[in-house]
Amino acid sequence: MAAAPPVTGNIALLIDADNASPASLDPVLTVLAELGTVNIRRIYGNWKKPALKTWADKTLTHGIEPYQQFDLTKGKNATDMKMTIDAMDLLFGGRVTGFGIMSSDSDFTPLAMRIRQEGIPVYGFGTMKTPEGFREACTRFIDVAALTRAHEAEQSAPPVKAENGVDAGMLALLIDAYNAAKRDERGFAALSEIGSLAGNRSSFDVRNYGFKRLSDLMNKVPNFQSELRDGRMFVKRIN
Repeated sequence: MAAAPPVTGNIALLIDADNASPASLDPVLTVLAELGTVNIRRIYGNWKKPALKTWADKTLTHGIEPYQQFDLTKGKNATDMKMTIDAMDLLFGGRVTGFGIMSSDSDFTPLAMRIRQEGIPVYGFGTMKTPEGFREACTRFIDVAALTRAHEAEQSAPPVKAENGVDAGMLALLIDAYNAAKRDERGFAALSEIGSLAGNRSSFDVRNYGFKRLSDLMNKVPNFQSELRDGRMFVKRIN
């Protein structure tokens, strides 16, 4: 059974730094690959707060654009309003085909409902303590705690070894992408989908490892078995 071609939508991920965990970012990006490529990545918060330092570090490693929002009034969070304004600008810009909102704040309920009225999917990512209104307003709402546990379980496998000029970080990225990809009854996944999933997490380029194409790299990695079907490559993890 052939796998479906990867989705190529233009996805916007908006993160409420005060109400989202940086530990769940990688699995969130993997889930959003169901909708397309996360080309727009923005995070909002008052970066003077020491509690946001971990998020600040993530902005560099994941290509996320930070937006500064001062707490103008005690007890009031201006971040929500700024995120909402930006989301509406993106919505009516006409180039975004899906949204991800990382927050457990019910204030984003009207935003999620408004986006869906335009026929555009909204994936919400928060804790199970998130008010029901926001959870139900999203096309899909995903519990980040469960998502992170599943991701950590995959990461607990024995570490892969660097071979053939491919470092362990790259191998781990490919294995994560394979684990998230759709597989047939024999365990094979389309290489094109794996490439899209890996690209959603990292700006890797196989040429940095001395290969012209991803298929050339995969043929050299002993962790995967590959086969051609009607000119398309499919791969299966074997160790």
